[in-house]
Amino acid sequence: MTNRIKAALIAILLLAPVGCGGLRYSQVAPEAKDFHPQGLAILPADTTAFPEAKGSIDRIFAEVLRDRRWFVRIVGGEEIDRRMENDEELRRAVTEYRAKVKNLSFSDPNLSARIGTLTGSDALLLVRVDYWNYTTEKDDKMGKVGISITMNEAKTGKTIWSAGHYRASEYVLIKPDLPDVARSLVREMIDHMPH
Repeated sequence: MTNRIKAALIAILLLAPVGCGGLRYSQVAPEAKDFHPQGLAILPADTTAFPEAKGSIDRIFAEVLRDRRWFVRIVGGEEIDRRMENDEELRRAVTEYRAKVKNLSFSDPNLSARIGTLTGSDALLLVRVDYWNYTTEKDDKMGKVGISITMNEAKTGKTIWSAGHYRASEYVLIKPDLPDVARSLVREMIDHMPH
């Protein structure tokens, strides 16, 4: 083997890990290193584009985060939905907060603090489903799930972490179960979440 080939192989081996294993998008605020929430409220997922993902994605996030044991308290999206049926104050705070985030890109600190107080949470997790379907790309059939996540400090409304990623599972005859694809994706994304 010539020195030139050896040098090229070494360069490839050194650079290969840089291109693998990351999320499509991830941004961490400098304050994240000092932010260690005990309670986490996972707001009901925004599944507007893919309503069939609603129950599954809320359950998956709560299960994966409980398995990690990073937080003392986790209030999942399904639990918040149930509580909002009987708690007008929580329903109003969550509805207004999500509307401001979605329409104005503004995390209202008064509303986030109110949600934090009502749910006993230091952080709010906002989840949006970007893909939840079966598709074909270049003759390859696949099940595809894409998710965007934002973690905000409840007390201030400040964004601590945001990320977006997707996962596709190819198939020939038997379609992959989209909740299974989502569970694998959520685990990968949560690995990057400050806690």
